[in-house]
Amino acid sequence: MKIRTLFLSSLLLLSTSILYNCSSDDTKPEKGNPDDPEIPIIEEPEPPKEGTYNYKTFDKVYVGIETGQSQSSEGSFTFPTDIEKVKTIKMYIQNECPDKSCDEWDRYANVYVKNKTTDEWYEIGRFITPYWVGFEKLERGLEIDVTDFKSLLNGETELKIYTETWSAGGREYSVDFDFIYGETAYKYSAVTPIIQENKSSIDGVPYGENHNRDLTKTIKLPSNTEQAYIRTIISGWGHATPNDAGGRGCAEWCFRTHNILIDGSPTYEHYLGPIGCANNPVNNQAPGNWQGERAGWCPGMAVPTRIDLLTGNLASKSFTFEYQLTDWANNQKNGKAYYAISNFIVVHSTTPIEPSTVQK
Repeated sequence: MKIRTLFLSSLLLLSTSILYNCSSDDTKPEKGNPDDPEIPIIEEPEPPKEGTYNYKTFDKVYVGIETGQSQSSEGSFTFPTDIEKVKTIKMYIQNECPDKSCDEWDRYANVYVKNKTTDEWYEIGRFITPYWVGFEKLERGLEIDVTDFKSLLNGETELKIYTETWSAGGREYSVDFDFIYGETAYKYSAVTPIIQENKSSIDGVPYGENHNRDLTKTIKLPSNTEQAYIRTIISGWGHATPNDAGGRGCAEWCFRTHNILIDGSPTYEHYLGPIGCANNPVNNQAPGNWQGERAGWCPGMAVPTRIDLLTGNLASKSFTFEYQLTDWANNQKNGKAYYAISNFIVVHSTTPIEPSTVQK
């Protein structure tokens, strides 16, 4: 009996030892050979962000000259900060005008973003209001590509919307932005103003007479510039004479070709001619004169953005810029003529890039 008990005890001890050594518990793994190479931990790459993200900004803000009101409205809004992953930014401007209650005239208007470093306002889009009505015929309002300003449209951002209205009816705006994520050739960009003579239609550059506006600059691009271009918006105002053929006064109606000079040589042409006013989908502007072809703009449409691509070796490139208006003389018999002009130098790179420098 004693021998049998001893045998059973030994068997139980052996079984316990086997079970312990064969345990599947991996909380206390045995140490390997210190000479064995460590197995690296491979982290899965973060999937690229894709799709469209919408951000609301101004919501039914009024601009006008009613008591205590202003021709502009400002606000601070939050945009995404992973801007290097953004491929495209679209801005949508909606203006509702029920029962023709708004300013009935075609007014100069634009949207600005504030540079957080310099506190300077940059014009990101310009449009002309329609006669009598808003943009109700456009599902989301006017669409303007503002990707060139993505280095400013990130994080906490200040915006301003302006309309040169002199009516108590004014205008009421809502503005939103689509940030479209996706692959792009250049992850980084920066933008610098060259000329901004654009506060209003009559604060532009006087046309056909002497003026003191500085339209010549010296520009230097950053050392890592891989792509660069000049972004221009220009629109004319006034009915100054002598008229062109067909009674076309300047600078609203007279067709003109102006030039950008690079290092003194005419390099890029800007033709201000018909752009199809009669085909505007905002076609309910009666009794306004909306169908007549202006010089490069139309009532109820965005003013076109003109892009001029620089060529050659761009790294640290330095050059002179001049905006040259075609010669014409105002006979001072029917008021003044003006061109509201904004030019920006936009640079792109696959590495983080600083803005260009612009000097007088």
